[in-house]
Amino acid sequence: MKLGLTVGYWSSGPPPDIGQRIAEAEELGFDSMWTAEAYGSDCLTPLAWWGAKTTRIKLGTAIAQVSARTPAAMAMAAMTLDHLSGGRFILGLGVSGPQVVEGWYGQPFPRPLERTREYIEIIRTILAREQPLNFAGRQYQIPYQGGTGLGKPLKPIVHPLRADLPIYLGAEGPKNVALAAEIADGWFPIFFSPKMDKFYREALAEGFARPGARRKPEDFEVASNVSIIINDDIEAAVDSMKPGLALYIGGMGARDMNFHFDVFCRMGYEGECRQIQDLYLDGKRGEAAAAVTTQMVQDTALIGPLGKIKDELQEWKRTALTTMLVGGSTQTLRTISELVLA
Repeated sequence: MKLGLTVGYWSSGPPPDIGQRIAEAEELGFDSMWTAEAYGSDCLTPLAWWGAKTTRIKLGTAIAQVSARTPAAMAMAAMTLDHLSGGRFILGLGVSGPQVVEGWYGQPFPRPLERTREYIEIIRTILAREQPLNFAGRQYQIPYQGGTGLGKPLKPIVHPLRADLPIYLGAEGPKNVALAAEIADGWFPIFFSPKMDKFYREALAEGFARPGARRKPEDFEVASNVSIIINDDIEAAVDSMKPGLALYIGGMGARDMNFHFDVFCRMGYEGECRQIQDLYLDGKRGEAAAAVTTQMVQDTALIGPLGKIKDELQEWKRTALTTMLVGGSTQTLRTISELVLA
């Protein structure tokens, strides 16, 4: 099991003391650090800014949103960061959901699996730099069709440092998880739970078995955010996480299309999820948070006294997960490092 530092996206401004935490993570032997984006801070600029002060730790996006950039623009950023970091960049991608894609980026949200497949294929073609880019897909056509007719297939000016730069894919449903196993080098789950390990392994196995699959299970990475809260008062620790889960289950998506809602339904909490969603969408956020059960939190996080976390950690280490993405103060990072990397 490896550790990654999750930096995430900003709320009202940059996270405090982040430079100290990144330095501490690198000193402790963390394998990677990860930025994110939603509809505020982007994930590339902070990664370059903070990553410039590191020397060893891998630098990844978890995740860069597909609709935020054309495939060529994303490939340009990936090549640039990989050169500047000396080959430490990992490109994590995800499609987000229709509320953000259509509401923020002003892009359509049709056939996300097809769009993802084409997007990654274009990026890999650019990174290979074997020929000018000429792509005729259903979602992307390069050069652009129907314009002036003057578009010209091009190769990148810069020579990519690594043609095989690793690409991870954020995915929640079984079809997307299988796609990640087929075409990517790693997978980002969200709200990963050991109780769902068999379900996810089966979805991954379907992707690995497809003709032309890029990786085998033994060289495929699975990296997930895992909340680790060390507190002798379990209920207090659980309560601190309930509002966040209520937001994702109840409000991060529409009533009839919320991928995070679906994750918890697959865990067996459909009744609880519907209650949380109804309350949240009715504006009763406090009641929605209260409807999140202790077990829902504990299924997806490591919470409680140090001894309890240490015991439960063994179950997590037996799952498909290869990297835990964690956050916290420098002292918390030290404790987590002792727990996981010992």
